[in-house]
Amino acid sequence: MRRTIYSLPAWILLWIWIAGQSCNQQQKEKSGADSLAIKKNLVSPVLSPMEAIKKMRVENGFAVKLVAAEPLITSPIAMNFDEKGRIWVVDMDDYMPDTSGTGEDQPSGKIVILSDSNKDGVMDSRKVFLDSLVLPRGICLIGNGILVIEPPKLWYYEIRNDRPIHKTLVDSAYAEGGNVEHQPNGLLRALDNWIYNAKSAKRYRKEGDRWLIEKTHFRGQWGISQDDQGRLYYNNNSENLLGDYFSPGLGSANPNQRSVKGYDEKIVPDNRVYPIRPTPGVNRGYMEGVLDDSLRLVNFTAACGPVIYTSHLFGGEYYENAFVAEPSANLIKRNILKMDGYITEGREAYTKKEFLASEDERFRPVNLYTGPEGALYVVDMYRGIIQHKTYLTPYLKNEIRERNLTSPLSCGRIYKIVPVNHAPEPVTLLGDPAALLAALGNPNGWIRNKAQQLLIDGRFVQTAPMLRNNLKRVESPLTVIHSLWTLEGLDKLESADVLPLLLQNNWNIRMQALSVIPSVINKTNTPAFLAAFQRMIEQNDTLAAPYIGFLLPFVQPLNPGAARRLLLELTKKYGTNQYVAGAIISNLQNQEDAFYKESLAINPDSGAAINLQLRKLLSDREKAKNNSNAKKLAKDFPRGAFIFGTLCQTCHGTDGNGVSSLAPPLNNSNWVKGDKNKLIPIVLFGLHGPVEVAGKIYKAPEINGEMPGIGQNKDFSDDDIAQVLNYVRNSWSNKAERINAADIQRTRNKFKDRQKPFVMEELKNLK
Repeated sequence: MRRTIYSLPAWILLWIWIAGQSCNQQQKEKSGADSLAIKKNLVSPVLSPMEAIKKMRVENGFAVKLVAAEPLITSPIAMNFDEKGRIWVVDMDDYMPDTSGTGEDQPSGKIVILSDSNKDGVMDSRKVFLDSLVLPRGICLIGNGILVIEPPKLWYYEIRNDRPIHKTLVDSAYAEGGNVEHQPNGLLRALDNWIYNAKSAKRYRKEGDRWLIEKTHFRGQWGISQDDQGRLYYNNNSENLLGDYFSPGLGSANPNQRSVKGYDEKIVPDNRVYPIRPTPGVNRGYMEGVLDDSLRLVNFTAACGPVIYTSHLFGGEYYENAFVAEPSANLIKRNILKMDGYITEGREAYTKKEFLASEDERFRPVNLYTGPEGALYVVDMYRGIIQHKTYLTPYLKNEIRERNLTSPLSCGRIYKIVPVNHAPEPVTLLGDPAALLAALGNPNGWIRNKAQQLLIDGRFVQTAPMLRNNLKRVESPLTVIHSLWTLEGLDKLESADVLPLLLQNNWNIRMQALSVIPSVINKTNTPAFLAAFQRMIEQNDTLAAPYIGFLLPFVQPLNPGAARRLLLELTKKYGTNQYVAGAIISNLQNQEDAFYKESLAINPDSGAAINLQLRKLLSDREKAKNNSNAKKLAKDFPRGAFIFGTLCQTCHGTDGNGVSSLAPPLNNSNWVKGDKNKLIPIVLFGLHGPVEVAGKIYKAPEINGEMPGIGQNKDFSDDDIAQVLNYVRNSWSNKAERINAADIQRTRNKFKDRQKPFVMEELKNLK
């Protein structure tokens, strides 16, 4: 066959090629015509909740049930269950009233309490707990009160008879900087009794009347969840699922360490989505590759609200599956996770289909939760506009206008997904200590977690002996784990409770025993824990090795010599393991230079993980030595500093060195420091696709793949844009000539008819 083809005359080959090109052109023209026909016939009417359910396709064997809808709720974005089975809902009523965001700063947000009086599974009444809030983002029930996010502040309200009686400012800078799409949220009350957040590097804990705030790892964008081992999961808009291999309270001790192996890992690398309707109403829908030929979104663009399913109601095959919402594509994805030691990997559950997908464009799932009876709860913001004005393109504005997606703004729903024919099962957990103790082993994760929280909130210290007895029930690991952390939360945990668990064969129990050590270690019991660590190393407990490394910062103040010896021993034995290497470096704040020499003596291979990571850290630190004065720059360019903090730093980092999965560096960037006539178009119109920065090509999934422009945002004047460019062009190690408003205007005029972002090759050819 190959000989026959090669023997054809050249003119025949040319004819075949031309015909092929003609066919391709016809296909493209047909695709364009089909797209126009699809758009012409695409309507998005406002549907009642029951009509909306009929438009949903859910996995076989499951049904979607309505839990609440307007007028009980109007723009729900987050929720919490209390022990009575009531739902506390955050209504962000002020979000994007129109495409210009007019009135977004008005105090119309609220927190409402929903109740189901007849126990049929449908909420039938509400109380307004708080109103007149501006863009509230999250809540967390704890103690005798509730945490409420109202940017930039985090408040704690004490509750009496379902009314706020006193409020305490927990953090005045909880959501400082960032825009509405890029501000902290979540408030997950985790297994380890701390409260964690998405889009944040802070964690919180209530101790009596005092609030503790600690630095932790920066995580995700919108929504956060945990598995039954307390490990955290999150995502960003274009990433299906990210997460941590290790317990959340560890590994953030060295501020010189920009990232730690085992945290912020790609759990599910596949970002393909499969809508069942055309989805032209996405911000970059006009760009090649964003939509397929049927105008359906190809990859995640608004991934949010992940939840790890930790109940029994769906059956064993669904246990610790990860569900992720995609409001721009009107769907919910299911991912199957595989946990091997401390490594977690995942894959999409289906090929070319989703767990739930809707034909209703206004179906906007933004958060997911496991409920008291084990159902999967879906918070549906039900609206046309989901994209914030900050990055709203003229294309999407037109889509919104053509299908009248601006109104109404008073709809919102909560659904639950249950097995077919599942009858409502009202669940309440009242303050009976014996019942709460029994609930610690319940197959439903929500019940286990809530029982632990209620025992702690009620200060049921009299349960300590029973909890301690539960630690012996190693045949029921979840009972052991929750009893362990309940003791910790009650401040009744002792080293004698922990040490035997370090000997258990079950890794999940051993992991929790290691994770809880910072809460109990002291001068007296340090020798016992050191002996346990030494035994684990000698027995080649590879799973425990990273944890030992993460724990040594807690050992060091108590026994510096022993901490040092163990650090060197880990380096010698596990220096080639990237996760142990990251744990070792977490101990080395400002000691990295000296330790690098020691490490090379122990592991001469310069390519060993410990040496590679140390060398990268030292290089980054060296680059930072000549950083400019941030305070002076903020004084010289106040609007520039504000806009950078609001828009830019969430993706590019406060240090300008970029954020993994989001954006490349601005520090020492040839685009930032170079020709202003190539930089200004990027900021005005955006940049799509791979980009070369300082000799390295950055492309998806290492970065988002697209930087949105802000030239269409009426909130920013030409002088504002000039200021932010001057701010980044002179921040960190950058030094470049100033840009003025006239430069911005001149670029606008030059590209006055342009809507789409630039690509790198196009920029290179600009004069």
